[in-house]
Amino acid sequence: MLPTKRLLAYSIPAQMRERRRRRLAALLFAVPILAWNSLLANAQTAQKTSADDPTEIVWKMVAQNETRAHQLRYFTSCRHYHVEFHALGHAAAADMDVQATYNAGAGKAFRVINESGSHLLLNHVLRKLLETEQDDSREQKSALTPYNYNFTFDAPINRDGRLLYAFTVEPKKKSKLLYRGKIWIDADDFAVVKVEAEPAENPSFWIKGTQIQQVYAKSGEYWLPQTNRSTSTIRIGGTAVLTIDYGTYQFDEPQEAAPAGMAEMAAH
Repeated sequence: MLPTKRLLAYSIPAQMRERRRRRLAALLFAVPILAWNSLLANAQTAQKTSADDPTEIVWKMVAQNETRAHQLRYFTSCRHYHVEFHALGHAAAADMDVQATYNAGAGKAFRVINESGSHLLLNHVLRKLLETEQDDSREQKSALTPYNYNFTFDAPINRDGRLLYAFTVEPKKKSKLLYRGKIWIDADDFAVVKVEAEPAENPSFWIKGTQIQQVYAKSGEYWLPQTNRSTSTIRIGGTAVLTIDYGTYQFDEPQEAAPAGMAEMAAH
């Protein structure tokens, strides 16, 4: 793949190169995975129960998210991000490894461990994505609840030996942080296990459309994001694809170091 400098420097005058650079940056930032993966990133605790009707299914799913703050105090994981951009015969890519940490009451924090590839994609897509998810994890403006969405029950289905409830969700207002599409809720744990959706509001004129797929997996007592794939079709021709591997979750909080005097006493 061509480095970003070659992508933007085909004997074009400096001013035109800068305009193209800004346009490309705006286009790439519009890859609307944004904070969307934090829409459902609240931990969903497992709880055996039954549902008599679709409305009850939805509210029991909501209840799982509301118990997160009381039961999930901490987690950390090492995520891997990969983004590719192909348009007008050019290509660019970037990779980033990130340590994600969640603390109840404080939200999420991110530390970049390693990065490579296009600086444009790193700075205007991946870093912006982390900033948006971090902010939304504290404000919780985009939760999957009847306050933000209309839910339409589709059908119960069996997938890999598990009963799931399929719903169509439609946002009650236009927002770049909300989406429309389908969700699947586990019938035993009342946790969202998969989402296939598109943004409720197109984040950029340059984006023709975006398809988002997010999968959740059970880790310990919690259902947490496992993978995400977002594919945007560019209006001028081409695609931008982002994938996220959320890694393995660790739930043990780091222990504070004991004072020197205490350490010496313990040694004796």
